[in-house]
Amino acid sequence: QVQLVESGGGGVQPGGSLRLSCAASGSDFNLNAMGWYRQAPGKQRELVAHITSGGSTNYADSVKGRFTISRDNAKNTVYLQMNRLRPEDTAVYYCNIGSTLKVLLRRLGDNLYWGQGTQVTVSS
Repeated sequence: QVQLVESGGGGVQPGGSLRLSCAASGSDFNLNAMGWYRQAPGKQRELVAHITSGGSTNYADSVKGRFTISRDNAKNTVYLQMNRLRPEDTAVYYCNIGSTLKVLLRRLGDNLYWGQGTQVTVSS
């Protein structure tokens, strides 16, 4: 059974940085793509970054150039380094797992594997 545990969130001032971690268990982590998602109050959950099993990355336009996704297959962990944070980055951040980007996008409509998320609040 896949378990995903996010950590590293907190409160930060605009322009600050945070590094999120997502530890995965119960899956063939190194064979799967991983995605970071976020859900702001009153908004739908969105995929903001993903990394393939081979290490290729892609980002939503809203975070491109500020966020970096990476993975450590030895630790079954995916990271999200968030720099130059803005108030509009405030959200609960989640990770999820899937064989392809298409599957990661499909996760937005299903209840598979979601963890508890980690809150990020950007405010002065």
